[in-house]
Amino acid sequence: MILNIDLVSDFVCPWCFLGKVRLDRAIEEVKASRPDLDIRINWLPFFLNPDTPEAGEPYREFLEAKFGGPLKADAVLAKVSEAAAEDGLTYAFEHIRTRPDTLQAHRLMYRAQAVGQTPARIQALAGALFAAHFQEGRDIGDKDTLADIAAANGERRDTVREWLDGREDIDKVRRMAEGVRRQGVEGVPFFIFNRKLAASGAQSAAVLGAAILQSLEAGRPS
Repeated sequence: MILNIDLVSDFVCPWCFLGKVRLDRAIEEVKASRPDLDIRINWLPFFLNPDTPEAGEPYREFLEAKFGGPLKADAVLAKVSEAAAEDGLTYAFEHIRTRPDTLQAHRLMYRAQAVGQTPARIQALAGALFAAHFQEGRDIGDKDTLADIAAANGERRDTVREWLDGREDIDKVRRMAEGVRRQGVEGVPFFIFNRKLAASGAQSAAVLGAAILQSLEAGRPS
């Protein structure tokens, strides 16, 4: 049996990174009892800040302006870190210098899915993009950085780098992001299970697992 999960996210969203980790755990737990289940994740783009300059912007300045000063920004980051620690996920916010424009990162993910990379490689790419930003402090708006990430995920670096220099699929990615907003998605992560059930936010693995099972039941003939 096939289960499709649409996952709306942005690679500069710390809750989306946590949401991915929790979804991975939920899938692992569900498949322990349902090894016949083929779960496929479709990553959909979302831009938390559509007005981010193409070259990015200073990360710390952005946070302090958004949350109302350094103390409030620190409190928000501490809250995220505390929630993620329960799932074994750590962030290195202190290493992040740039809050990037994620158009090219979303475009790279769109390409990976469009050319039919395996679900495992697609999940690995998503994890690598999140880790590069939140754990390694790398600029995932930079094309060389993205080409390096793709190469580490099994692609030819020069091919990906040349492709990133072009304009292919940019309009498609933007239309997809506009489409999910028109459907009412205003925050991420946002999960859609078999186009039947939806869950918003970095829900626990237990909640996500229950949603997976419920969506399977909803798909059965009465």
